[in-house]
Amino acid sequence: MNSAKTKRTRNNVIVHIILAVLAVIWLFPIFWVILTSFRAEKGSYVSTFFPKSYTLANYKKLFTDTTILNFPRMFTNTLIIAVFSCILSTFFVLSVAYCLSRLRFKFRKPYMNMAMILGLFPGFMSMVAVYFILKAVGLTEGSLIPLALILCYSGGAALSFQIAKGFFDTIPISIDEAAMIDGCTHWQVFTKITLPLSRPIIIYTILTSFIAPWVDFIFAKVICRANADQYTVAIGLWKMLEKEYIDNWYTCFAAGAVLISIPIAILFLRMQKYYVDGLSGGVKG
Repeated sequence: MNSAKTKRTRNNVIVHIILAVLAVIWLFPIFWVILTSFRAEKGSYVSTFFPKSYTLANYKKLFTDTTILNFPRMFTNTLIIAVFSCILSTFFVLSVAYCLSRLRFKFRKPYMNMAMILGLFPGFMSMVAVYFILKAVGLTEGSLIPLALILCYSGGAALSFQIAKGFFDTIPISIDEAAMIDGCTHWQVFTKITLPLSRPIIIYTILTSFIAPWVDFIFAKVICRANADQYTVAIGLWKMLEKEYIDNWYTCFAAGAVLISIPIAILFLRMQKYYVDGLSGGVKG
C-alpha cells in the first residue's frame, strides 16, 4: 500500500514539474512582450533582456501619433469587422450544424464529405479568387472594404460545423420529438430548446468566430492593399516592423500586441462562466 502511494506521489510530482516547465515556456513570450511594451529604449536590438528604464510613452504614442500609423482607426476597424463576422459566423455554424445533426435530406452525407475535404485546404488558397470576385462587385475600394472582409470571414464559416454538430448529436433526440409532439416547429426547437442546452458549444463558436478575424493578416492585407484608412490591427502591427518604422515603432509594436489581446481576454473571462454542462437537468427520469 505504501509502495503504491509513494509511486503515485512520485508520478504526480513528475507530472507537475513537467507542467510547470511547459507553463514557463508558454508564458515566457507573453512576459517578454509585456516588458518590451514598457521599455524606454528605442529600437529592436538591445543588449539586455530586462529594460533599463520603463515608460508608458509607448502606449501613449499608439493613440496620439497618428501621422504615419493610425492605431485607433485600425483598432476600431478590426473591432467592427470582428464583431459582425462573429455574429454571422456563429449563426451560420450553429444553423448548419443543427440541420446536419437533426434533419435527414438528400445529399446530406455527400455534403458533409465535401465539407470535410474542403476543410483540409487552408483558406488562403482561395484568396486570389475571392479578391477578384469582390473586385468584380466593387467591394475592394474605400468604405466597402470592411464589408468585403466580413463576407470573407463569415461566408465560409459554415464549413467548420463538425464540432458543433458533434455536440448537437449528444443531445437526446427524444427532447426534440417531445417538443414537436407539443406543436413546436424545427425553428422553435432550435431556438428554444437546442440552443439553451448548448451553451458550451455556443461560447466556443463565438470565441473562435471572433478571434479569427481579429488576428487575421493574409485576407486583410490582400483586400485592404494600400487603403491605409481601412487597415486592421494585424496590418498595423506588421507595418511597425518594416525597416523604415522598426526603429521608432518597435516598442509600440509590443504595446499594440498587449492591447489587442485585451478584447479576447475580456470576451473569454466574461463567457467562461457559461462553460458548464448545458444538458444539466435537460432530461429527467
